[in-house]
Amino acid sequence: MACCSSFLSGALTSQCNYRNTLLLLRHSQPHRQRHRRLVIRAAETSQPPSSPRRLVDLIRLIPDLSRNYFKSRPRRALFGGISLLGGFYVAQTISLSFGALGVNDVIAAVLCVLLTEYATKFYYSRPKVTFPVALLNNFKMGFTYGLFIDAFKLAS
Repeated sequence: MACCSSFLSGALTSQCNYRNTLLLLRHSQPHRQRHRRLVIRAAETSQPPSSPRRLVDLIRLIPDLSRNYFKSRPRRALFGGISLLGGFYVAQTISLSFGALGVNDVIAAVLCVLLTEYATKFYYSRPKVTFPVALLNNFKMGFTYGLFIDAFKLAS
């Protein structure tokens, strides 16, 4: 019993010391600016909107935001690589799924060829290549590369 009471008293004093330490730490830190409360106000018709308040306005901002986001060359290269590897992944998935089933192989091959030919026509018919069109071309290149690699695997 004495052992238990000494254990409890030791635990209580260490708990009190811990709380006192926390209180000292809280008071020793410099005062920081309090978090601002989020104030929600109704849209008034008499004022011009200072920020977009409707969902349509937010959707209209997306092209400008993405244009500003992709101005950086490293970001463009990163998403180009992701697109290339995404095409490779899709080609491997299509090849694996239709190859394992053993049905509709010819139809899958025709759809793959039509997809790549349409993407090529779409890319080369544009007078100016934009970034989304370049991503589509990277996807097509990765897709074609994935199909070639899978054909070499099957030939060995």
